[in-house]
Amino acid sequence: MTSTEKMNSLKKTARVAGVLYLIIFLVAGFAFFPVSSLIVPGDATATANNIIASESLFRFGIVGWSVVLLTEVVLSVILYVLLKPVGKTLALIMMFSRLAMATIQGMNLLNHSFALLLLSGADYLTVFDPDQLHALVMLFLNAYHYGDLIWQLFFALHLFVLGYLVYKSGYIPRILGILVVVASLLYLAQSFGNFLFPKYEEILAQVVLLTMIPELLFPLWLLIKGVKNQPRDDHAPASP
Repeated sequence: MTSTEKMNSLKKTARVAGVLYLIIFLVAGFAFFPVSSLIVPGDATATANNIIASESLFRFGIVGWSVVLLTEVVLSVILYVLLKPVGKTLALIMMFSRLAMATIQGMNLLNHSFALLLLSGADYLTVFDPDQLHALVMLFLNAYHYGDLIWQLFFALHLFVLGYLVYKSGYIPRILGILVVVASLLYLAQSFGNFLFPKYEEILAQVVLLTMIPELLFPLWLLIKGVKNQPRDDHAPASP
C-alpha cells in the first residue's frame, strides 16, 4: 500500500470513528437524562412511582444503553486501527480498556433490569411489602451509580492512553491529545473521589462535566478534519 493509500485509509477510519462517537453521545444522552429525571434522591416511594408511571421511558433507557454498548465495541476496534501505527502495544491497551468499560456497563444494566422486575407486580413479589419493594428498587438504582464509578476507572485508563497516542501520532493535533489526558485525570478524580469523599459527590459531578469539552472536540475533529499529515517515520513500525 502506498503512502497516499495509507493516508486515505486513515482518513476514512478517522471519520468512521467520529460518526460512532457522535452516535454514542446522542444515544447516551437520550438514555441517561430522561431516566435520571425519574429518580428522586432519598425518596424510594416517589422514585418507584415515577418508574411505574414512565415504564416505557425507563425501558427505552435500557435499550438506548444497549445500543451504546454495541457501538462501543465497534469504536474500540476502529480506534485501535486508527492509532496502531503509533504503537501497537499501547493501542491494544487502549482498545481493551474501553472494551472492559463496555463490559462493566453491560453488567451494570442488570441493576436497572432488577429494578423493573421488582416493580413488575409478579405474584412471587407479594411476600414483600410495598415499602420493602421500593427500598430494594432504590438499592439497585444506587448500585447502578456505583457501577458507573467503576467503569469510569477503565474509561480513564482508555482516555489516558488514547490521549498519549494522539499526542505522539503526528496526524492528529497534539492539543487534542493533551485535552483527552486531562479528561482522563478528571474521571479518575471523580471515581476515586466519590469512594473516598462521598460528601463531595455533587462537587465532583460538576468537575467531571469539564470532560465534555475534549470528548466533543476530539470526535468532531475526526469527523470534520480526519487526519491531517502523513504519520512520521519514527511511528511507522508498530511496537510489538
